[in-house]
Formats: sequence, structure tokens, C-alpha cells
Amino acid sequence: MPKIRVLIVDDAVVIRRLMTEALASDPEIEVVGVAAHGRIALAKIPQINPDVVTLDVEMPEMDGITTVRELRKTHPDLPVIMFSTLTELGAARTLDALSAGANDYVTKPANIGSVALSLQRLREDLIPKIKQLGRRKETEGAPGPQQAGPALLAPSFSNLPFRPPISLVCIGTSTGGPNALAEVFASIPKLFPAPIVIVQHMPVLFTKMLAERLDKLGSVRFCEGSEGQIIEPGCAYLAPGGRHMEVVRKGGVLQLHLQDGPPENSCRPSVDVLFRSVAETCGATALGVILTGMGQDGLHGSRMLHERRCPIVAQDEATSVVWGMPGQVARAGLATRVLPLREIAPEICRRVASSRQPPISVQPTSALP
Repeated sequence: MPKIRVLIVDDAVVIRRLMTEALASDPEIEVVGVAAHGRIALAKIPQINPDVVTLDVEMPEMDGITTVRELRKTHPDLPVIMFSTLTELGAARTLDALSAGANDYVTKPANIGSVALSLQRLREDLIPKIKQLGRRKETEGAPGPQQAGPALLAPSFSNLPFRPPISLVCIGTSTGGPNALAEVFASIPKLFPAPIVIVQHMPVLFTKMLAERLDKLGSVRFCEGSEGQIIEPGCAYLAPGGRHMEVVRKGGVLQLHLQDGPPENSCRPSVDVLFRSVAETCGATALGVILTGMGQDGLHGSRMLHERRCPIVAQDEATSVVWGMPGQVARAGLATRVLPLREIAPEICRRVASSRQPPISVQPTSALP
């Protein structure tokens, strides 16, 4: 199998050397070039033909956001991973870069003075994303579970004698999630009759900034979740970076509970933690949604939702940046529907609305004489 060819773009010499050393430790990855800013990178790309580009957000001459925009004009499918600082400004510019077409991001090691720790952080955070995005071409078009037909889908519970109204929607996502959430919530109406709780894998500061941006879409009210917050219809609550978020019931009212338990699936917040709490608290009155993301966070939580007869909607492979999380749910036969991203919001609205319609009573007819 050929190595994944990586171009590193960063104006700091020490960062370029650090990243080169970290990536060189993996036999599946080859650093084929470095560049000090975006203009040099754009000139090099046709020459070295990289599989993945790592791109610093803040650079002279041409910054990361401008570089992504220019890159997408000629290379719409070349994976780009942003390299940003864990600051409010870094979070804002990273979200801008994702909106401009970047696929994912990693944050720079906070303690750059410790070379060993910095290398370890880079290996843990950056290498899996390079492998996932760099190998994406090899799996595109290959036969997969999606082509296996309806047998993959979970049984529909719409034909049950009684279908309780959906009282809560829970969403889990990771890589590619900010743009996916923006598309979904652009089509959710203001008077949506149920609350929505979301886990997006992001660090502290990033989730606050993302919630503020999604709140400006003009659909439901959007905020970062807080401890003890009562959740209300027409509102969406995003788990804060670095903390698990759960749904609990106190005095007959649904509230948020934040906790600092160990990471699950190497994630905190974790989709599994949220979905598990929703399954235990809401039972069959919840709707689960799994959007684009790397890994399998949300699989076990989706299984618990499924056991309680909750419908689960998963994003399809073609529209996912990475079909890891939704793919795991689909392969396990837990997804009631597997849909392209543009159909997710209409499906959510349809299911919530139809669950609130009174059941049609059909009286048996007498036998004809």
C-alpha cells in the first residue's frame, strides 16, 4: 500500500520540524514537502501531488483561510487539516476555515517547550486524521453496507399500536460536523416542538464559538449547555468542550447535567454518554441522529436507543466527510434511515411532526351478509 503523502504548511520553522518528525515516525505516512505560507503551498501542490495538506491558520503572505478558499478552486477534494491555537481567536478562525472548505483541524500542543510531549500529542491527534482522510479515496466507490439494501436498516416502529410523541432529538457528530450542523439547522423551523441536544467533538472555546455561530442561523435558539439548565422546545444545546453532557429528569422536568468522567472512545464530550442518558431518561420518546464523524462514538448509545424502540437517522457515506460514526451505526443495523445530509432536517421535522398526530382509529367492518 502506498504511503500517504503529506504537505506541511506553517510559517514557524520549529512547528514544521516538529510535525515532520512526528509524522516520520509512522511507516504509512511520508512528508513530501513543507511551505512557509499559503502562496508557496499553492505553487507546490501541482508539483508534489500530496494526499493531505496540513495548514496553519495564521501565516504571513497568505493565511490559512485564504489558502483554503484558493485551494478549493482547483482541488475541491484534496483533504485539508487546519492547525490552530487553542484560543478564542484560533477557534474563530478555525471555524472560518472549516466553512471555507477545510475538512478537519487539530490544535497546536500547548507546551511546545517539551518536545517529547509535543511529539506525543501530534502523533495522537494528527496521525489518525491524516490516515482517515488520506485513505478516503481508496474506499470511495467500493461496495459497502449502504449498497446492501434494506436489510441494513433497523426495523421501523411506525406500525406499532401506539407511537409516543418524540419529546427530544439527540445528535452526535465529529469530523465535518460544524458544516453538517449548519446545514441541518438552517432548515429547522423556529417553532420546532422539541428540544435538541448535541455532541460535537470539539475542545473548550471551540464549542462556545460554534454555538454562537449556529444561533445566528435564525432557526431554533442555540447555546452551549450548562449545568442544571432546563431544556425547552425550540432550543438546541451543544455539549461544552471538555465535559460530558447528559439529560436527566428532575421533578418531571428535563435538565442538563455536566460531568467530568473519563473520556469514552477517547472523547469528552462523548456521544455515547449523551445518547445513553437520553435512552435512560426519555425511553421511546427520543429520536437519535448520527452525522459525519471519525471513529465509533455513538454506536453503543445508539444501540441503547434502538433497544428502547427509538428511531435513528444516520448520514449517508456520499455526503459524510468521514463515514465512521454513521457508518458504524448503519453497519450494526441500528439506523432506521440512512440519508444524504440535505434530507436529514426534513426527516427530523417529519418524524417529530408525525409522532404528534393523533392515531387514526379504524373500526372493523361487519361481514357482508
